[in-house]
Amino acid sequence: MTTATTHRVPYFSQWESASLVPEFVSGTTAAAADPLWASSGADTAEEYSFWAPRMCGMACLRMALGYFGHPVPASVPLVREALAAGAYVRDGDQVQGLIYAPFAAWVATRWGLFAESRPQLSVDQVDAEVARGRLVLLSVHWSIRTLDLEPAQRGGHLVLAVGSSPDHIAIHNPSGFPEISQQFHQVPRADLGRFFAGRGVVLGRAQ
Repeated sequence: MTTATTHRVPYFSQWESASLVPEFVSGTTAAAADPLWASSGADTAEEYSFWAPRMCGMACLRMALGYFGHPVPASVPLVREALAAGAYVRDGDQVQGLIYAPFAAWVATRWGLFAESRPQLSVDQVDAEVARGRLVLLSVHWSIRTLDLEPAQRGGHLVLAVGSSPDHIAIHNPSGFPEISQQFHQVPRADLGRFFAGRGVVLGRAQ
């Protein structure tokens, strides 16, 4: 039986102003109007605005780096490194990524962490990795933030599994809503399958 395990992982949103996420995702406030955009390391508000909706993977990586004791770089410089490593592929306004295998190779080389792409990943395997002290990027649908009854698909957004119990998986969601689904969001195991695409990346300390 799964026992309860929760790792005290720091939280980072993919937007600098985590309190404004509901406004960003609804479109009532443009990302370029984020008062904290410069903290992302972007050169301009426009550069930040382009990447902020696409930086869920970088937010998860920043959380993991903080947990494993590494300095946490700003978001947009991380994106630039990820592009150079092939973890993202940009063609004009289109971005392919996060591409798991080159992402994992980059993380392992750059920070010396255990990093493994898992194109097939079960919830039981997530439990096992969390129990070993690792963190797991999970590909889920973004509506996991509100536990929609009928998400449009599985996958497309990355969250970080930071804990598990017999009834729940605890996640840090880079696009979660404040006080509701950002930090240590307890997703019932019975609900996870609606959102989870069964793939991800496992991160841990070097073996």
